[in-house]
Amino acid sequence: MKEERKLKICHVITRMIVGGAQENTLLTMRGHLEKGHDVTLVTGPSPGREGELLRHTGAIGGKIVVCRHLVRELSPFHDPAAALWLRGFFRREAFDVVHTHSSKAGIVGRWAARAAGIPVVVHTVHGQAFHPYQAAWRNRLYIALERWAARRCDRIYAVAQAMIDQCVAAGVAPRDKYLTVYSGMETAAFASARRDPELRARLGIAPDARVIVTVARLFPLKGYEYVLPAAEKVVKEFPDTVVLVVGDGPMHDRLLAELRRRGIERNFRFAGLVPPESVKDYLAQGDLLWHLSLREGLPRAVVQALATGIPAVGFPLDGTPEVILDGKTGFLAAAESVDEVAAATRRLWLDETMRREFGANGKRLVCDRFDWRRMAEILEREYLEIFSNRA
Repeated sequence: MKEERKLKICHVITRMIVGGAQENTLLTMRGHLEKGHDVTLVTGPSPGREGELLRHTGAIGGKIVVCRHLVRELSPFHDPAAALWLRGFFRREAFDVVHTHSSKAGIVGRWAARAAGIPVVVHTVHGQAFHPYQAAWRNRLYIALERWAARRCDRIYAVAQAMIDQCVAAGVAPRDKYLTVYSGMETAAFASARRDPELRARLGIAPDARVIVTVARLFPLKGYEYVLPAAEKVVKEFPDTVVLVVGDGPMHDRLLAELRRRGIERNFRFAGLVPPESVKDYLAQGDLLWHLSLREGLPRAVVQALATGIPAVGFPLDGTPEVILDGKTGFLAAAESVDEVAAATRRLWLDETMRREFGANGKRLVCDRFDWRRMAEILEREYLEIFSNRA
């Protein structure tokens, strides 16, 4: 049997905070390193309370290169400088494949890779740069930039089918340029996680408390403006409910002040940043996940919760309905509806059989489909096929 060609691959992402797109990228790298490919990661600086993912993961191999001009926000100074730096770096390294992630890295990185003559240029949409909760002028700008960048790559992957539908509807690129590659994760590890009385005790959660978990950065559009009022409604009827918040970010102090104002701070526990490999342990202490984000590609927290065996409540936005199957793995509440979130939670709190059934359904749905090795293998096949066709 002919041995597959070993590729020289470069992944480009704006920053390596603790987040879904970043974990996806690292697991892809890990899979390809294990297959013997030469893999490099280019990232921008990653300051802030969201945490630096590379500090938590340990060495996975490969080379890590920081481009100081690769920043998250639009910048007339940094963006052209990042594009030129990347073009020079790609030329010097002569990669076979450049794979960009996230909107900003995708725009400057795809131009730089094509300008450098890289044979295979691909991109992953982890979440849309354009969305309904943003100014119209900014959406028009991002759509125009995404169209421009789409003409400078061979293939575009999306972590959920909804992302493809949105891009095609916006005229970014034709449908046949896209492929859904579900975001991979350590599903087996989540499936084996168990309730830990010692961890609950450390968190100050009573053994018989009903626990809602949220796993998201404390950041605008991540849904915390709905978590607090929904929790207030639930706690009035079920005072033993505890909301366990896993994550950190710039909204931390504001959320604490709002909890005090509402008088429900005793029903919340903040775990802060936890290492990615420990998220499963916190999810396993819960009975239900709330995912109330207004902007998400494929909600990894939902997949992880379902793999752990607990159901989820969320809004029917982006890729969420692909994993929260309404009435099967959880409930979908109308976007921004605090009342529907509280009502769905009430149904699950009153029906333990339903809660267990939804959790079991979710585990069956996600454990194979979202395995990270499957994701890495699909992407490897894609790289090799595109490279072979170009050769």
